[in-house]
Amino acid sequence: AAAKPKAAKKTTKKAVAKSDKDDLTKIEGIGAKLATVLAEANITTFKKLAATKSEKVVEILIAYNPRYRMYNPATWGQQATLAAAGKWDELKTLQDELIGGKAKK
Repeated sequence: AAAKPKAAKKTTKKAVAKSDKDDLTKIEGIGAKLATVLAEANITTFKKLAATKSEKVVEILIAYNPRYRMYNPATWGQQATLAAAGKWDELKTLQDELIGGKAKK
């Protein structure tokens, strides 16, 4: 009987570990490749992205590939803050005003 609770605890830990990452592609301007680049820099959650200055994000992207200087993460922190707080309606409203993570002209 003691083995069953231990197995359950291991399963729970794995489930918790998987939930430690957010889907950063929900941020306007971040695709699967950029999410992978950010993950390699240990930015795997909306909260971590929100806490990272856009200048630092630019440095991370350029260090990975100089061509990535074309990406503008200026709104990613704002979007990530809303996502981390679960404010999906507000995030959608903001994203409707963006193209590739940048304000429409």
